[in-house]
Amino acid sequence: MFGMLKEDVKNIFNEDPAARSWLEVLFCYPGLHAVIIHRFAHKIWKFKFYFLARFASHIGRFLTGIEIHPGAQIGRRLFIDHGMGVVIGETAEIGDDVLIYKGVLLGGTSLKKEKRHPTIGNNVVLGSNAIVLGAITVGDNARVGAASVVTHDVPANATAVGVPARISLGYSEQEVEKLEHAKLPDPITDVMRFVLEEQIKSEKKLNQIIEDFQTQLKKNSDKN
Repeated sequence: MFGMLKEDVKNIFNEDPAARSWLEVLFCYPGLHAVIIHRFAHKIWKFKFYFLARFASHIGRFLTGIEIHPGAQIGRRLFIDHGMGVVIGETAEIGDDVLIYKGVLLGGTSLKKEKRHPTIGNNVVLGSNAIVLGAITVGDNARVGAASVVTHDVPANATAVGVPARISLGYSEQEVEKLEHAKLPDPITDVMRFVLEEQIKSEKKLNQIIEDFQTQLKKNSDKN
């Protein structure tokens, strides 16, 4: 447990330039407190002390403003930055090195007692107020833009933005800096750019056909 806490604190220094001291991180980062409380609640949950686990989770929600169901499975070095309003459901699974901003919802879409919350891969970034719904998968190294609503799988290394979220065309394994939200690709803009490029190509072809036709007409006229 202490080793994981040390990892978490070190990760916060890597992810947040505002972090200045270990003391500040330990006492002034509610995202860290929420993760610590969840690890305790999750252990109790696995022993089937469900009420105690939920009660511990409830205390964590009261203290941090972050609601993590004790049944959720969370990997190492999760950083919840400015986490007020974050909600993580019971059957959610989160990989390692995930960054979550404020207001993110990992919600369910079924009333059945089954897998109904998202699975988040490793090194994923979920932007502020992003909503990810259902038993879907967000692949490793994916990015979900701020205020996006995701209801379908997001491939690894892809970027999903918009309402409903769309996958950016031509996604690649090139890493986007986690804090560079302004550089996230816009799938609507990608489509418009593609259509415009195709239109320009078509106009060039049409102009070439017209020129060839005019040249042929001139040759025929000269012969006559």
